[in-house]
Amino acid sequence: MSDEEDDIILSELPDDELVLQMHDDLYDGLKEEIEDGVNILLGRGWEPYRVLTEALVAGMTIVGNDFRDGILFVPEVLLAANAMKAGMKILKPLLAETGAPRMGKMVIGTVKGDIHDIGKNLVSMMMEGAGFEVVDLGINNPVESYLDALKSEGADILGMSALLTTTMPYMKVVIDKLVEDGMRDDYIVLVGGAPLNEEFGRAIGADAYCRDAAVAVETAKDFMMRKHNQLAVG
Repeated sequence: MSDEEDDIILSELPDDELVLQMHDDLYDGLKEEIEDGVNILLGRGWEPYRVLTEALVAGMTIVGNDFRDGILFVPEVLLAANAMKAGMKILKPLLAETGAPRMGKMVIGTVKGDIHDIGKNLVSMMMEGAGFEVVDLGINNPVESYLDALKSEGADILGMSALLTTTMPYMKVVIDKLVEDGMRDDYIVLVGGAPLNEEFGRAIGADAYCRDAAVAVETAKDFMMRKHNQLAVG
């Protein structure tokens, strides 16, 4: 028997099976298959937002849950996130045209003096995978970079990362400046990085400490849901 007989031809699958296959392909980090799947669904008349939520976000939720539970590890999640990004590249301009709803917008960056970015990059990709818009400022960010981006981007969430005990305190510098400028209540502030813990997050005035990317996504969703509910009540 040839291997070809076992090959799955995406274009021949009905919609429901194709979506499930895309979840599997995301899990396995298969970038080209995700691009093909997105294009096939769009070609069948699916709305871009439906492709995003049912095929990509739902697939990345499975990845996130298994990462949280220790079934998947960072290299595998990075592969899945890269496949997700490939699909998002096709959808982004279409989503902008259709004015699709978004989960929220996050500005994220590693703090001044710190050039570590693997954890931050993972959070960025997982947040995008959950339907958030992410503005990644990169590494070594002074307080001005964060504040300028928050204002110009109309962000909901500020994410700060640090991997060095020497750079951790800079997070408080940023939060104190937000307080000083009367902006603190405008943003959800999430912090993370290997040397941090919940106690530190509370001490510096962050809304939450997130121990990994999966927790960051769940925490961000939770805070955004509360924010939307407050706006609805208000």
